[in-house]
Amino acid sequence: MLKKPPMPHANIALFNLGFRPFFLGAGVFAILAMALWMGVYLFQLPLPITRISYFQWHAHEMIYGFSLAVIAGFLLTAVKNWTGIQTLHGFGLLTLFALWALPRILFLFGTRFILVAAMLDLVFVMALTGAVMTPVIKARQWRQTGIMAKLALFIVTSGFFYLGITGALPQGVYWSLYGGLYLIIGLILAMGRRVIPFFIEVGVGYPVKPFNAKWIDGSSLALYLAFFVVEVFMQVRWLSALLAAGLFIISSIRLIGWHTPGIWKKPLLWSLFIALLFIDLGFLLVALSRFLHLSPLPVIHAFSYGGIGLMTLSMMARVSLGHTGRNVQEPPRAMTLAFAALIIGALVRVFLPLIAPTYYLSWIALSQILWIMAFAIFTILYAPILIKPRVDGQFG
Repeated sequence: MLKKPPMPHANIALFNLGFRPFFLGAGVFAILAMALWMGVYLFQLPLPITRISYFQWHAHEMIYGFSLAVIAGFLLTAVKNWTGIQTLHGFGLLTLFALWALPRILFLFGTRFILVAAMLDLVFVMALTGAVMTPVIKARQWRQTGIMAKLALFIVTSGFFYLGITGALPQGVYWSLYGGLYLIIGLILAMGRRVIPFFIEVGVGYPVKPFNAKWIDGSSLALYLAFFVVEVFMQVRWLSALLAAGLFIISSIRLIGWHTPGIWKKPLLWSLFIALLFIDLGFLLVALSRFLHLSPLPVIHAFSYGGIGLMTLSMMARVSLGHTGRNVQEPPRAMTLAFAALIIGALVRVFLPLIAPTYYLSWIALSQILWIMAFAIFTILYAPILIKPRVDGQFG
């Protein structure tokens, strides 16, 4: 039986459960980080960045800043449900959130405070891993080992980045950025396999059983592990392409088996489904880029902007409703506009630079504006939901 913790304040519930501060922080940071990147990339805003490129700075903050905040909020909340054990709340959660927020603030000033940011970043990832793993170990839920292993690997990949900056690990920055990106994709695929079929079953309003098969799960896991090692560490491009082609086929079969017409009537279902389609597109582009010599940027942004961006926005919108006692079948209407903005932005970022490269900077600007618009809508709509207590009076 989950013991109800004391309510710290009757009107403020921001640090009652992990999703609250980290989802709000992720929403705000998604806006600030992209606005700053727009200023740097399009308007040459001077930002003191040394030892890494502006692109690497941007990539690091979207992976280890924005994305990891969403992962933190989701796992701290999910583990409470899985184990029945209260996860961090109150001062402990505030401390963990501060360990995430302080490096993000420091990185907004470039790399001038890189050593302090590095220490705080590494302590945050280690503390998060401990906070998530402790209740899992106490409850002996060994089936969560795969998820926990992926989370623990963020300690390693985050460390790679700072070792690369110092010159101690020549490939460190590359390993960190691509390793972090593909760890997030791996987490999305693993968690998506668990929850999205269930969301579809209970959400479409009629009896349906999404198709799943053990051979799909097994082959997908094996192929992805091989792809991760080859793409990040071995960098054998033709082998990456073959593995990505296999993942595209397996993922496509899975999505066809999950599809049912009713998802297109529910924004919190079709947004998840389209996010997975972008990840599937990413695998296809990896395969094609090795043979057609495409730029790596469409691949990266199919995975990151389309896949991770849309998946995180949709999951934050859903989890925030469900864990504050609200109806997940009735999200705020404006979230449909937010999802649409992000989908259009991803399509613009991935395809239009290939189709009409003459207007490259215009496409980048448009995609950045649409990203900011999507997360601004989320932040404005959900800030009161995340700050105020549950509507049913329960703690969480």
